[in-house]
Amino acid sequence: MSAGHEPNHPYHLVDPSPVPLLGAISGGVLAFGMVLFMHEVTLWVLPVGVMMVIATMFLWWRDVIKEATHQGHHNKVVQLGLRYGMVLFIASEVMFFAAFFWAFFDASLFAGEAQQFERVEHTGGVWPPAGVEVFPAFHLPFLNTMILLLSGCTVTWAHHALLHGDRQGLLQGLAITIALGVIFTGVQAYEYGHAAFGFTDGIYSSTFYMATGFHGFHVLVGTIFLIVCWFRAYYGHFKPDHHFGFEAAAWYWHFVDVVWLFLFICVYWWGGN
Repeated sequence: MSAGHEPNHPYHLVDPSPVPLLGAISGGVLAFGMVLFMHEVTLWVLPVGVMMVIATMFLWWRDVIKEATHQGHHNKVVQLGLRYGMVLFIASEVMFFAAFFWAFFDASLFAGEAQQFERVEHTGGVWPPAGVEVFPAFHLPFLNTMILLLSGCTVTWAHHALLHGDRQGLLQGLAITIALGVIFTGVQAYEYGHAAFGFTDGIYSSTFYMATGFHGFHVLVGTIFLIVCWFRAYYGHFKPDHHFGFEAAAWYWHFVDVVWLFLFICVYWWGGN
């Protein structure tokens, strides 16, 4: 489109950018580095891939923020498309965790299934498997549950403050939510550090660490998401009628909360008794 000509449609066509190509190359390097790392060939390719992916994310989201906040390209139609995209992304994350829950319930509900290769040998025919010292559900896991539930309240407070033009309330609510996310991660790290089993100690430990560990990774990502939102709120990027970036972070954070409730009930409480 030539400069100075207004489009005859409500959509935003982005300018040519090398970032998608960089993202494709970065993803390939990351995957290749993971294969080399898991086969104990070399380690240096993996961190290079990680840094390239982080650079891609930074450059791409920088451009999105510029388009939305400074250039005014994100009208109602564009925001609707972004909302659909975020909903589909969260739906894909639901399927991601459904796979881990499937693995956990397959092993726990059919601990004595003779047709599964070596299933009884690993579980002893019971769940939790014989000899596994599980975490008491109403100790640190329950504390983390309360922390995440409270963080869901504070991010909602921040959202309502934004809708009512209360910038101070928005910043305070986001800051408390971020602090609670950091505390959750610290408690989970402490829990892992004092676990009586390791990742490779059997089917219980593998399913436990895969489900709770990936959730912990999502909490870390969500915390970074909220930190970016705090700085954007501080610099006045969000308006009561134009703040999809914050909405996406809040949706993601509530998704993380809901997944943890399922983990607490199914893995820690039901699966630990």
